[in-house]
Amino acid sequence: MSTRSDWGDPPGQPHRRIVIWRHGRTGWNLSKRFQGSTDVPLDDVGRDQAARAARMLATLEPDLIISSDLSRARETAEILAGLTDCDVLIDPSLRETYAGGWEGLTDVEIRAQFADEWAAWRRGEVIRRGGGELDDEVLERVTAAIERALEKISPTGTLVVVSHGGAGRLAIAGMLGLPREHWSALGALANCSWSVLGQNTRGWRLYEHNAGTLPEPVLGDDQ
Repeated sequence: MSTRSDWGDPPGQPHRRIVIWRHGRTGWNLSKRFQGSTDVPLDDVGRDQAARAARMLATLEPDLIISSDLSRARETAEILAGLTDCDVLIDPSLRETYAGGWEGLTDVEIRAQFADEWAAWRRGEVIRRGGGELDDEVLERVTAAIERALEKISPTGTLVVVSHGGAGRLAIAGMLGLPREHWSALGALANCSWSVLGQNTRGWRLYEHNAGTLPEPVLGDDQ
Protein backbone atom coordinates (compact mmCIF):
# COMPACT_ATOMS: atom_id res chain seq x y z
CA MET A 1 0.00 0.00 0.00
CA SER A 2 1.22 3.49 -0.82
CA THR A 3 2.36 5.59 2.12
CA ARG A 4 1.03 9.10 2.50
CA SER A 5 4.41 10.63 1.60
CA ASP A 6 4.32 8.63 -1.66
CA TRP A 7 1.42 10.81 -2.76
CA GLY A 8 3.47 13.94 -3.18
CA ASP A 9 3.39 15.41 0.34
CA PRO A 10 6.30 16.09 2.68
CA PRO A 11 6.91 13.30 5.22
CA GLY A 12 5.43 14.02 8.63
CA GLN A 13 2.78 16.45 7.36
CA PRO A 14 -0.79 15.85 8.59
CA HIS A 15 -2.67 14.36 5.70
CA ARG A 16 -6.30 13.34 5.39
CA ARG A 17 -7.72 11.40 2.47
CA ILE A 18 -11.20 11.34 0.99
CA VAL A 19 -12.29 8.46 -1.23
CA ILE A 20 -15.36 9.37 -3.31
CA TRP A 21 -16.85 6.01 -4.32
CA ARG A 22 -19.76 5.51 -6.70
CA HIS A 23 -22.21 2.68 -6.04
CA GLY A 24 -22.33 -0.52 -8.09
CA ARG A 25 -24.48 -1.13 -11.15
CA THR A 26 -28.28 -1.15 -11.08
CA GLY A 27 -30.87 -2.35 -13.54
CA TRP A 28 -31.60 1.25 -14.48
CA ASN A 29 -27.91 1.83 -15.20
CA LEU A 30 -28.03 -1.14 -17.54
CA SER A 31 -31.15 0.10 -19.33
CA LYS A 32 -29.73 3.65 -19.39
CA ARG A 33 -32.55 5.19 -17.39
CA PHE A 34 -31.98 8.42 -15.50
CA GLN A 35 -32.02 7.47 -11.82
CA GLY A 36 -31.57 10.68 -9.90
CA SER A 37 -32.99 10.32 -6.39
CA THR A 38 -35.21 7.36 -7.28
CA ASP A 39 -34.32 4.44 -5.00
CA VAL A 40 -33.12 1.72 -7.38
CA PRO A 41 -31.28 -1.29 -5.84
CA LEU A 42 -28.04 -2.87 -7.00
CA ASP A 43 -28.30 -5.74 -9.44
CA ASP A 44 -26.18 -8.89 -9.13
CA VAL A 45 -23.39 -7.40 -11.24
CA GLY A 46 -23.42 -4.30 -9.02
CA ARG A 47 -23.03 -6.42 -5.89
CA ASP A 48 -20.08 -8.24 -7.47
CA GLN A 49 -18.53 -4.91 -8.44
CA ALA A 50 -18.94 -3.61 -4.90
CA ALA A 51 -17.39 -6.76 -3.40
CA ARG A 52 -14.35 -6.53 -5.70
CA ALA A 53 -13.82 -2.82 -5.06
CA ALA A 54 -14.36 -3.21 -1.31
CA ARG A 55 -11.53 -5.74 -1.06
CA MET A 56 -9.15 -3.12 -2.44
CA LEU A 57 -10.51 -0.13 -0.55
CA ALA A 58 -10.39 -2.05 2.74
CA THR A 59 -6.59 -2.05 2.46
CA LEU A 60 -6.68 1.75 2.86
CA GLU A 61 -7.96 1.13 6.41
CA PRO A 62 -10.71 3.76 6.35
CA ASP A 63 -11.53 5.53 9.59
CA LEU A 64 -15.11 6.36 8.64
CA ILE A 65 -17.60 5.45 5.90
CA ILE A 66 -20.49 7.75 5.06
CA SER A 67 -23.18 6.96 2.52
CA SER A 68 -26.21 8.26 0.72
CA ASP A 69 -29.40 6.78 2.10
CA LEU A 70 -30.43 5.39 -1.30
CA SER A 71 -30.21 1.60 -1.24
CA ARG A 72 -27.73 1.26 -4.12
CA ALA A 73 -25.20 3.39 -2.24
CA ARG A 74 -26.04 2.05 1.21
CA GLU A 75 -25.57 -1.58 0.16
CA THR A 76 -22.27 -0.72 -1.55
CA ALA A 77 -21.10 0.95 1.67
CA GLU A 78 -22.19 -1.96 3.85
CA ILE A 79 -20.11 -4.38 1.77
CA LEU A 80 -16.99 -2.34 2.58
CA ALA A 81 -18.03 -1.98 6.22
CA GLY A 82 -18.21 -5.76 6.44
CA LEU A 83 -14.48 -5.93 5.63
CA THR A 84 -13.41 -3.18 8.04
CA ASP A 85 -14.03 -2.04 11.61
CA CYS A 86 -16.07 0.92 10.33
CA ASP A 87 -19.73 1.60 10.78
CA VAL A 88 -21.67 3.30 7.99
CA LEU A 89 -23.10 6.72 8.77
CA ILE A 90 -26.09 7.43 6.54
CA ASP A 91 -26.51 10.99 5.28
CA PRO A 92 -29.35 11.84 2.86
CA SER A 93 -27.34 14.90 1.79
CA LEU A 94 -25.19 12.53 -0.29
CA ARG A 95 -28.11 11.54 -2.53
CA GLU A 96 -27.93 11.88 -6.28
CA THR A 97 -29.35 15.01 -7.92
CA TYR A 98 -33.13 15.12 -7.87
CA ALA A 99 -34.23 15.44 -11.50
CA GLY A 100 -38.02 15.45 -11.23
CA GLY A 101 -39.70 14.42 -14.46
CA TRP A 102 -36.50 13.11 -16.00
CA GLU A 103 -36.22 10.27 -13.52
CA GLY A 104 -37.03 6.84 -14.88
CA LEU A 105 -36.70 7.96 -18.50
CA THR A 106 -34.11 6.93 -21.07
CA ASP A 107 -32.08 9.55 -22.92
CA VAL A 108 -34.29 9.10 -25.98
CA GLU A 109 -37.42 9.65 -23.88
CA ILE A 110 -35.95 12.74 -22.20
CA ARG A 111 -35.08 14.28 -25.55
CA ALA A 112 -38.63 13.62 -26.78
CA GLN A 113 -40.46 14.86 -23.68
CA PHE A 114 -38.10 17.64 -22.51
CA ALA A 115 -36.46 18.71 -25.77
CA ASP A 116 -35.73 22.32 -24.83
CA GLU A 117 -34.44 21.41 -21.35
CA TRP A 118 -32.28 18.63 -22.73
CA ALA A 119 -30.75 20.92 -25.37
CA ALA A 120 -30.06 23.63 -22.78
CA TRP A 121 -28.44 21.12 -20.44
CA ARG A 122 -26.23 19.80 -23.23
CA ARG A 123 -25.13 23.37 -23.96
CA GLY A 124 -24.04 23.69 -20.33
CA GLU A 125 -26.77 26.07 -19.24
CA VAL A 126 -27.87 26.23 -15.61
CA ILE A 127 -31.29 24.54 -15.52
CA ARG A 128 -33.47 22.50 -13.22
CA ARG A 129 -33.66 19.22 -15.08
CA GLY A 130 -37.22 17.97 -14.89
CA GLY A 131 -37.96 20.70 -12.38
CA GLY A 132 -35.40 19.28 -9.96
CA GLU A 133 -32.23 20.53 -8.28
CA LEU A 134 -29.53 22.80 -9.62
CA ASP A 135 -25.97 21.49 -9.63
CA ASP A 136 -25.00 24.34 -7.29
CA GLU A 137 -27.51 23.11 -4.74
CA VAL A 138 -26.23 19.54 -4.96
CA LEU A 139 -22.61 20.67 -4.63
CA GLU A 140 -23.47 22.67 -1.52
CA ARG A 141 -25.22 19.81 0.28
CA VAL A 142 -22.71 17.08 -0.58
CA THR A 143 -19.65 19.15 0.37
CA ALA A 144 -21.34 20.14 3.63
CA ALA A 145 -21.91 16.45 4.41
CA ILE A 146 -18.25 15.67 3.73
CA GLU A 147 -17.05 18.58 5.88
CA ARG A 148 -19.23 17.33 8.76
CA ALA A 149 -17.73 13.85 8.43
CA LEU A 150 -14.15 15.16 8.28
CA GLU A 151 -14.63 16.61 11.74
CA LYS A 152 -15.01 13.04 13.03
CA ILE A 153 -11.64 11.72 11.80
CA SER A 154 -8.03 12.41 12.77
CA PRO A 155 -5.66 14.71 10.82
CA THR A 156 -4.24 11.59 9.15
CA GLY A 157 -7.54 9.73 8.71
CA THR A 158 -9.24 8.33 5.62
CA LEU A 159 -12.89 9.04 4.87
CA VAL A 160 -14.84 6.93 2.35
CA VAL A 161 -17.84 8.69 0.84
CA VAL A 162 -20.28 6.39 -0.96
CA SER A 163 -22.45 8.41 -3.29
CA HIS A 164 -23.52 8.64 -6.93
CA GLY A 165 -22.11 9.62 -10.29
CA GLY A 166 -23.33 13.21 -10.53
CA ALA A 167 -23.27 13.98 -6.81
CA GLY A 168 -19.82 12.44 -6.48
CA ARG A 169 -18.40 14.51 -9.33
CA LEU A 170 -19.84 17.67 -7.80
CA ALA A 171 -18.41 16.70 -4.41
CA ILE A 172 -14.95 16.50 -5.96
CA ALA A 173 -15.39 19.88 -7.63
CA GLY A 174 -16.57 21.40 -4.37
CA MET A 175 -13.75 20.04 -2.24
CA LEU A 176 -11.18 21.22 -4.80
CA GLY A 177 -12.79 24.65 -4.96
CA LEU A 178 -13.20 24.52 -8.73
CA PRO A 179 -15.18 27.37 -10.30
CA ARG A 180 -18.40 26.36 -12.05
CA GLU A 181 -16.93 26.72 -15.55
CA HIS A 182 -14.46 23.92 -14.75
CA TRP A 183 -16.87 21.39 -13.22
CA SER A 184 -17.37 19.67 -16.57
CA ALA A 185 -13.61 19.04 -16.80
CA LEU A 186 -14.10 16.18 -14.34
CA GLY A 187 -15.14 13.04 -16.19
CA ALA A 188 -18.00 10.84 -15.00
CA LEU A 189 -17.43 8.10 -12.42
CA ALA A 190 -18.07 4.55 -13.64
CA ASN A 191 -20.01 2.15 -11.45
CA CYS A 192 -17.97 1.25 -8.36
CA SER A 193 -15.04 3.40 -9.42
CA TRP A 194 -13.63 6.00 -7.07
CA SER A 195 -11.59 9.17 -6.83
CA VAL A 196 -9.06 10.01 -4.12
CA LEU A 197 -8.42 13.46 -2.70
CA GLY A 198 -5.54 14.20 -0.36
CA GLN A 199 -5.04 17.20 1.88
CA ASN A 200 -1.77 19.06 2.19
CA THR A 201 -0.67 22.50 3.30
CA ARG A 202 -2.16 24.05 0.15
CA GLY A 203 -5.57 22.41 0.47
CA TRP A 204 -7.16 19.44 -1.27
CA ARG A 205 -5.60 17.80 -4.33
CA LEU A 206 -7.00 15.17 -6.70
CA TYR A 207 -4.70 12.14 -6.70
CA GLU A 208 -6.83 9.57 -8.52
CA HIS A 209 -9.99 9.96 -10.60
CA ASN A 210 -12.41 7.30 -11.82
CA ALA A 211 -10.01 4.64 -10.60
CA GLY A 212 -10.48 0.92 -10.22
CA THR A 213 -7.08 0.18 -8.73
CA LEU A 214 -5.20 1.55 -5.74
CA PRO A 215 -3.02 4.66 -6.12
CA GLU A 216 0.54 4.22 -7.30
CA PRO A 217 3.44 6.04 -5.59
CA VAL A 218 4.24 9.47 -7.02
CA LEU A 219 7.75 9.39 -8.43
CA GLY A 220 9.29 12.44 -10.07
CA ASP A 221 9.57 16.19 -9.62
CA ASP A 222 5.91 17.25 -9.56
CA GLN A 223 5.36 16.95 -5.82
